[in-house]
Amino acid sequence: MQHTEIVEIRGHIMDTGVLARVLDDVLEYDGNYTIVQLDLGRHHHDESYARIEIGAEDSTVLQRIVMRLQIHGVNLVDPGIATVRPAERDGVFPDDFYSTTNLDTRVRVDGRWLTVQQPEMDCGLLVRDGTVRTIPVSDVRAGDPIVCGASGVRVVLSEPTEEAGGFGFMSSEVSSEKPQALQVHLIAEQMRQVRQAGRRILWVGGPAIVHTGAAPAMTALVRAGYVDVLFAGNALATHDIESALFGTSLGMDLAGGRGVPHGHEHHIRAINTIRRCGSIAVAVKDGVLTGGIMHALVETGKDFVLVGSVRDDGPLPDVYTDVIEGQRAMRAQLGGVGFCIVVATMLHGIATGNILPAAIPLVCVDINPATVTKLADRGSAHATGIVTDIGLFFEQLARELVPSYGHAG
Repeated sequence: MQHTEIVEIRGHIMDTGVLARVLDDVLEYDGNYTIVQLDLGRHHHDESYARIEIGAEDSTVLQRIVMRLQIHGVNLVDPGIATVRPAERDGVFPDDFYSTTNLDTRVRVDGRWLTVQQPEMDCGLLVRDGTVRTIPVSDVRAGDPIVCGASGVRVVLSEPTEEAGGFGFMSSEVSSEKPQALQVHLIAEQMRQVRQAGRRILWVGGPAIVHTGAAPAMTALVRAGYVDVLFAGNALATHDIESALFGTSLGMDLAGGRGVPHGHEHHIRAINTIRRCGSIAVAVKDGVLTGGIMHALVETGKDFVLVGSVRDDGPLPDVYTDVIEGQRAMRAQLGGVGFCIVVATMLHGIATGNILPAAIPLVCVDINPATVTKLADRGSAHATGIVTDIGLFFEQLARELVPSYGHAG
């Protein structure tokens, strides 16, 4: 027996290729479709509207198709009321749980539409005390009421705002041939607007920030108030501290660009120094650590979350070695974030993109185009990519945002 649902989508669905992707997804997930209604906009600024009948031979498959289509902003015409069932075991959702997107989401419970708190992809929806929030599978407990199926759930696509100005230009295809000065200027302007609005700026960084000599520029951005929270791994903090203590990064003299005697030991000696102090903050307080990015973050009272990996040396005492605890610490820092910039880190960038609501602008900067496009490939469709040298990018951004930086020295 054929099971069917009627869905709809509105927006610039033709010129952006969204409608084609929707139909491809239906077929890829073993469904079929009939376009019931298609109203095309007459001008570039006009929205289009499509109503589509989706069919599948299995009702469970149909529900999963509808969930899949919601990443494109597709919703059921008649969403009905959400089905809520208790989880049977700790750490396990019901089989037909609603798998979330990172779009703004509403859930209809007891006749009321409730806004989902902190939208995040690949989670479940927990209904409790008149609220709905995302919950990762690792945090669910037996008896937790979880939304099941696609009924009673609607998503809302974030529309570009007029205030964004030319920032939308950056959202087109990733290319190293775009005018970098304009890209940096647009990022700087976005950061100014976010700070003026009282929102936080989140940075996600890799050790190349230190290797390329960009640490002084980032330190200037921290002290100027353009870094509110930093997500990174053990490596960025370690090599930043190595640079502050020994003037090297991975044993290379940052000033002369050459190796130094016993330089290969410097990173582990830097880690050992901080471990003796007990934490990065204590090392700053005791005058052991007197410069660099981490020093500036501590001195200015800004937050950082360091999450490690199996390849880490040490690690530093501030590093989360339990990745689930690290994820929780990262989620706890997302409140008030209005802009995110990922620089020279694929794994931490993807991890952040996975927990970040789509409404928060995200820019990824890397010399490797594959790193820049990977975020979008892994589901962060709101990510904007810039292919450029990290050192030059930081120098330009610091000169845009910190007038005194360009005249230092």
